[in-house]
Amino acid sequence: MPTERFQFTGEGGHQLSAALELPEGEPAAYALFAHCFTCGKDTLAAKRISVALAAKGIAVLRFDFTGLGSSEGEFANSTFSSNVADLVHAADHLRATRKAPSILIGHSLGGAAILAAAGKIPEAKAVATIAAPSDPAHVTGLFKEHLDNIRTQGEVEVSLAGRPFRIKREFLDDIVEHELMKDVTGLHKALLVMHSPVDDTVGIDNATKIFVAAKHPKSFVSLDHTDHLLTKPADALYAADVIAAWTSRYIDTAKPAKEMDLAEEPRKVVVQETRKSKFNQIITVGPHHLVADEPVAAGGEDAGPGPYDFLLAGLGACTSMTMRLYADRKSLPLDRVTVTLKHSKIYAKDCAECETRDGMLDQIERDIAIDGALDAEQRKKLMEIADKCPVHRTLTSEIRIVTKAVDQS
Repeated sequence: MPTERFQFTGEGGHQLSAALELPEGEPAAYALFAHCFTCGKDTLAAKRISVALAAKGIAVLRFDFTGLGSSEGEFANSTFSSNVADLVHAADHLRATRKAPSILIGHSLGGAAILAAAGKIPEAKAVATIAAPSDPAHVTGLFKEHLDNIRTQGEVEVSLAGRPFRIKREFLDDIVEHELMKDVTGLHKALLVMHSPVDDTVGIDNATKIFVAAKHPKSFVSLDHTDHLLTKPADALYAADVIAAWTSRYIDTAKPAKEMDLAEEPRKVVVQETRKSKFNQIITVGPHHLVADEPVAAGGEDAGPGPYDFLLAGLGACTSMTMRLYADRKSLPLDRVTVTLKHSKIYAKDCAECETRDGMLDQIERDIAIDGALDAEQRKKLMEIADKCPVHRTLTSEIRIVTKAVDQS
């Protein structure tokens, strides 16, 4: 999936570093992602969730808050209020250059900031939080032993996740002023609260407070066995899957027919690893999203059909469609076609009609059941038509596959 990197003007005139994850083709919707406290747009959770959503047709803008990552400004001069303002500026940039975000996603303190900013982004219809605190002041627990010194000295350097950050008294004053539950109560947007019951950084009770304060429509999803930062690839990808499925009820993520690339031939098929498991893949075909995997016996988790399953499905679907087109054109009383397929390897010497005599050959067995009040001649003709389906012809003709490396930078 392509990534567009750029800068936009944030609070205080600082240039903020951003990355827009784009799907293949026109995005079905735009989302804005807010990262966790002192993190950045390129943290594992932020990047994995954004890329996974892009694979499902949702473009996602993630950026470094003021003073973090590659963004301008001093972190010491930033506050919770400035983070909220940065989010509003990010939405403004999307509105001016692409389309305003209809989906807002926030992780940890970014989740609290998203809740506070949601009312200032009118186009947003769905808000999702991941491990968010119910009170922004919760973050001060990360450096509670320094609170007295910050208040008396005005500014103190603290260590967070092994990195030094300067925290000012203004940060503390600002964060205690926010009454986040009022923002949640007056949200007037669909809300998804996602939290791990074993989160030892932001306890699950925070999710309870947010959920209880919110008005319907609201949903809660437990991120079982997940750490606060969603460091495991499968956890981040699961969160993305849930968000994509949930938002489909509130956001029309299917392109209108006039925007689909149905007239283009051929339509692109994009296959990308999800990293949920060894073989798990996400397949994007225009507005459609499928999952591929391998059976457990082959080392996969059987989360979806395997590559040969899709191959057989393509042949079966093409066979049935071709027979239907012929029957309708000839006004034949065909009620239903059922195609059952199986792939196997056989010894070439066991195939009397095959030119190859040595080694192994691929064999596809295709059984076709034809329902309807058809006579013998009509059934015979339909069986002949089955061999004329385009996929059948492709598989039984010479195929040229052109492979090239693509620069992902």
